[in-house]
Amino acid sequence: MISNEQTAAMKKPPVVSAEQWQKAWEEMLVKEKAHTRSRDALAAERRRMPWLAVEKDYVFEGAQGKVSLLDLFEGRRQLVLYRAFYDSDVYGWPDHACVGCSLGADQVSHLSHLHARNTTLAYASRGSQENIARLKQRMGWERIPWYTITDDFDKDFGVDQWHGHNVFFRDENDKIFRTYFINNRGDEVMGSVWNYLDVTPLGRQEDWEDSPEGYPQTPRYKWWRWHDAYGSEDAGLTKTIEKGMELLNL
Repeated sequence: MISNEQTAAMKKPPVVSAEQWQKAWEEMLVKEKAHTRSRDALAAERRRMPWLAVEKDYVFEGAQGKVSLLDLFEGRRQLVLYRAFYDSDVYGWPDHACVGCSLGADQVSHLSHLHARNTTLAYASRGSQENIARLKQRMGWERIPWYTITDDFDKDFGVDQWHGHNVFFRDENDKIFRTYFINNRGDEVMGSVWNYLDVTPLGRQEDWEDSPEGYPQTPRYKWWRWHDAYGSEDAGLTKTIEKGMELLNL
């Protein structure tokens, strides 16, 4: 809670008229749009980064027993795998995971939207499945697939000392490739559908994106659904979306 004394001590910006405020906002908007375009360009470069083949067979423990890295994809093409710190040497154990990792888990949006873009999000820790199940229920994270690391996966992928998101792609022959990695500053903003998709090799898969030839793309907005309506056709919803796209000249 910020006290009255603290707000009184703040060096605040000037108070201006509505016209002056509008002008200042429009000037800032130009910079914000430039930042958005720059972020899109960075994501386009990311989609053209080289890939690293995953040659080792990694084993995780899941709710139903031992699983491979390939199993973590759940049949989809892309996997974003977050290494969360939940282990006996983490403060708060066993009731809580790392504070930062927990804040990140609280930010995770509904996974159905990622699944609609052929992308799986999963968490992995050193904690046992018994403890992970109890933690997920306690904190309301039941939707997040959460696995136990059993080998050198964390060391091999740069997440043995610090949290991070590793991004993988599964090709038509079930060969797995590491395509990107995010840790430290930048990792804290992950949680929205768009942040996850922007770090994947396929991106948002919308037709405005600058992607390599042959990459899957569909019209923006048109694939969006309520999170419980993917896989079903709704003529009214489709018509509403198409009308909105028409009004926006999309």
